[in-house]
Amino acid sequence: MSNMPANTETDKLEQSKDSVYFQDGVRRIDFVLSYVDDKDGDKKAERRRAFEANLENSGLMLETEDKLESDDRKTYYLKIHAPWEVLATYADVLKIKVPFKPSDIPKGRDAPLQWLTKPFRLPPEIMKPDPDYFTAPFDKSKADFFLIKDKETFFPPSTRNRIVYYILTRCPYYKEDRKEKDKTGIKRLLSNGTYTSAYPLHDCRYWKKAKETQCESERYHLYKHWARFLCFYKEQPLNLIRKYYGEKIGIYFAWLGFYTEMLFFAAVMGVICFVYGLLSYDDNITSKEICNPNIGGKIVMCPLCDKKCTYWKLNSTCLSSWQAHLFDNEGTVFFAIFMGIWVTLFLEFWKRRQARLEYEWDLVDFEEEQQQLQIRPEFELKCTTKRRNRITQELEPYLPFTSKCARFCVSGAIVLFWTCLIVACVMGVIAYRLAVYAAFASLMKDSPTNKIQLVGSLINPQLATSVTASCINFVIILILNFLYEYVAIWITDMEIPKTHLEYENKLTTKMFMFQFVNYYSSCFYVAFFKGKFVGYPGNYTYMFGSQLRNEECAPGGCLIELTTQLVIVMAGKQLVGNIQEALLPLLRNWWISRKGRSHPEGRYSRWEQDHDLQNFSQFGLFYEYLEMVIQFGFITLFVASFPLAPLLALFNNILEVRVDAWKFTTQFRRPVAAKARNIGAWKDILNVVAILSVVTNAFIMAFTSDMIPRLVYLYAYHPGEKATMEGYINNSLSVYEINELHIQNRADIEEHPAWTNITTCRYRDYRYPPGHERQYTHTMQFWHILAAKMAFIIIMEHVVFVVKFFVAWLIPDVPSEVKARIKRERYLVQEYLHTYEVEKLKLQLSQSFCVTAETTSLLPSSPNKHEVLSECI
Repeated sequence: MSNMPANTETDKLEQSKDSVYFQDGVRRIDFVLSYVDDKDGDKKAERRRAFEANLENSGLMLETEDKLESDDRKTYYLKIHAPWEVLATYADVLKIKVPFKPSDIPKGRDAPLQWLTKPFRLPPEIMKPDPDYFTAPFDKSKADFFLIKDKETFFPPSTRNRIVYYILTRCPYYKEDRKEKDKTGIKRLLSNGTYTSAYPLHDCRYWKKAKETQCESERYHLYKHWARFLCFYKEQPLNLIRKYYGEKIGIYFAWLGFYTEMLFFAAVMGVICFVYGLLSYDDNITSKEICNPNIGGKIVMCPLCDKKCTYWKLNSTCLSSWQAHLFDNEGTVFFAIFMGIWVTLFLEFWKRRQARLEYEWDLVDFEEEQQQLQIRPEFELKCTTKRRNRITQELEPYLPFTSKCARFCVSGAIVLFWTCLIVACVMGVIAYRLAVYAAFASLMKDSPTNKIQLVGSLINPQLATSVTASCINFVIILILNFLYEYVAIWITDMEIPKTHLEYENKLTTKMFMFQFVNYYSSCFYVAFFKGKFVGYPGNYTYMFGSQLRNEECAPGGCLIELTTQLVIVMAGKQLVGNIQEALLPLLRNWWISRKGRSHPEGRYSRWEQDHDLQNFSQFGLFYEYLEMVIQFGFITLFVASFPLAPLLALFNNILEVRVDAWKFTTQFRRPVAAKARNIGAWKDILNVVAILSVVTNAFIMAFTSDMIPRLVYLYAYHPGEKATMEGYINNSLSVYEINELHIQNRADIEEHPAWTNITTCRYRDYRYPPGHERQYTHTMQFWHILAAKMAFIIIMEHVVFVVKFFVAWLIPDVPSEVKARIKRERYLVQEYLHTYEVEKLKLQLSQSFCVTAETTSLLPSSPNKHEVLSECI
C-alpha cells in the first residue's frame, strides 16, 4: 500500500508528456522548434543561442526537452510559450478582432422543412463551437473594454500560434553588438539546418480526447465528425475548422464544399443528356447508314495516309459512329448552354456564401491591405535600398524600378520559354500521331484476317493512335508538372514580392498559366485544329513541310476523339492525385499510428507525435486549389464533348473533401493559422475560365461536333418532302477520281487485289465532283454550313452572355440580410465604444476630483473601476 502514492505520482508525470503544456502544467505550448546535433554543431549552436536569447528578450518563455528524453535519443525540442503581455502587444499590432460583448442581434429563422435535412446535419455544439459576440480590434490600452474572463484562454490556440510565428519570422539570430540584417527569422534557420522543424501543436491525438479538462480536443471532434469517409454525406463543421486551422483553410473547405454541392446539379443535367443519347440510339439514322452493308459497306474511302494506308470501307467505323452519338446529339446543345449559365450561377452564389462567411467570421473589415504590415522577411533582407513612406514618414525597404523591370523581363522570358516548351511537346505528340497512325495501319493491313476478327471492330488505326497518344500526352503532362513547380517558385522568388499576398497572387498566376497550357493544349488541338487543315486528295497539306500529312477526323467528326482525350487526361489526373493524396499517406499513417499506439503516453510526447507527421508547407493549400481549378476547367471548357464530366468530378470531389480533411487531421502537423477573406487570385482565374468556357463550347458545337451540318441538311438539303436524315452520309462525302491522285498519295494496292477495280474514293468535305466545271472547289452547301456555324456561335454566345449578365445583376453579391446585420453591428460597436470612452473620461475626472478633495478632507473612495466599466457596457 505504501507504494501506491509513488506510482500514482509517476503515472501523472508520464501522462503529462502527452500534453500541450509546459512541465508545470500551466503554461501552454504555443510553438515547438526541434534540432539535432551534427558535424557543423558549433556554428548552429551559436545561432541557436543568439536566436533563443532574442526570443526571451522579446518576452517569450522557453523550455527545452533534452534529446535523452526523446524517442530517437537524437532530437532536442524547444517549447515556446507566449505570456499575456506578448500576446496583448502583438494582438494590438496585428489588429486581431476579439469579443467585447455578447451579440444581441436575433438569429435568422429556421428554414422550412428543415427536418428533411436532419440526417445531413451535425450536432449544434460541433457546428457552432462558440457563441456569437460583437468584436473589435484589440487595443492593449483598452484591455478592460473586452470580455477577458481568463487571460490564459482569451486568445484561442490558433491566434496564439499565429502571433508566435509572426515573432519567429522577424526575430534576429545575431548578437546585439553585430547588426547583420540577413541573419533574421526562423525560415533562414530552417533552411540552413540550425533547426529541423517549427510547428504549433495539435491539441490531442485524433482518435481520442485529451485528458486535460482545460484542453479543447478539437482535433478529435474534427476527425470524428468530418475527416472520416463515412461522414461523406454530412455537412462540414466550417466554424470548427476555422477556429482550429484559421480562416484561410476554412475558406478553402467552404469553397470546395460549395463547389461540390453545385456540381450535383450539373451532374444531373449531364446524366439526363447522356440518357437522351441512349434513348435516341435507335433513331440514329446516320449511324444506321454507316453500318448498313448496302450503304456504308459500298462506300470506299480515300486513304488516310500516304503509301502505307489503303482504301477502306465506311462501315468499318460503325462502332465509333454509335459511340459518337451518345455525346453528339441534340441534347448536347442544350447542355452546353446550361453549363454556360451554371458557371454564372456558381460564381454568383459563391459570392453570396462568401459574404455570409465574412460576416460570421469577422472578416468584413479585414482588408488585404492589412497584410502590407506583414512585409515578407525575404523582401526586407534582399532589398537594401530604403525610402521614406509618404504616409507614415518612416524609412522602409523598396525595390528600385530598374531592378523591378529587369526582373520582370527575365521572368517573362522564362515563362515564354517554358510555354513554348509545352507547345513543342504537343507538336511532338502530333508528330507521333501522324507517324504511328501509318505504322498501325500497316500492321493491321499485314495481320492475318483471323487475328483482326479476334478483337472485332474495337481496334482500328484511329482508335489505337488516339488512345496511345493520349496516354503519352498524359505522361508528358505529369513530367512537366514536376518541373513547373520548381520553375514557378524560382521565378516568383526572383521577383522578390513585397507581401505574402503579392507573392501568392504572382505564384498562382504563373502556375495556373503553366498548367493551363500543359493540361488543355492537347484538348484544344483535337477540338479546334485536328481535321480542319487537311486539304483534299491531290492537294493535301503537310505538317511544317514534312512528309507527314495533317490528321483527318473520322466520318462522324472529331468529337469522340476529344471525348477520349478528355476522359484519359481528366480521369488519369484524378486517379494519380488520389493515389498520391490517399494511398501513400495511408501507409505512413499506419506506421505512425502503430508507433503511437504501441508507445505509452508518457514516453511518446505530444511534440514528438506531431514531429513525426508531415510538414504542411506554405504551398500546401495552393496545390489543393490548383487541382480543383484545373478540374473546373475540364468540366467547363470542354464539357460539350463529354456531358458525364461533371458526374466524374462530383464523385472525385466527394472523396476529395474527406481525403483533404483526413490529411489535415491525421497526416499533417498543425498549420500556422492565417487570415483570408476570399479565395484570392483564384476568384479572377475562375471568372476568366467561365467566360472562356462559353466561347470554347460554342466553337466545339459549331466546328468539332457534326450537329450543324446535320441540321443544315435536315432543313435545307434533304431531297424528300419529309425532313429526315436519310441520305446524309452520301451528301456529306465528296468524290475524287483515283487516277488524279499524286503518286505519293496513292495506296499500295498490289497486296490487295480487291481494290484494283475501284475508280473513285470518297472523302469528308463539300466539294464538286470530278467532271464538274468547278470540280474540287467548295459547293454552296459548304458556305451555307459555314454561315450556319458562325451564326450559331454568335447566337449561343450572346444568349449565354445576356443570361449571365442578367443573373449577375439579379443576384446581389451580398445578401440583404447580411448587409442589414453588418450595418447594425457597426452601429452598435460604435455606440458601445463611444459610451466606454465617455464613461472612462467620467471615471478619470471623478478620480482626479477625489484626489483633489482628499487633500482638504476625508471623503469616501471612488467606486471600483471595473465595476463602473462593466455597468456602462
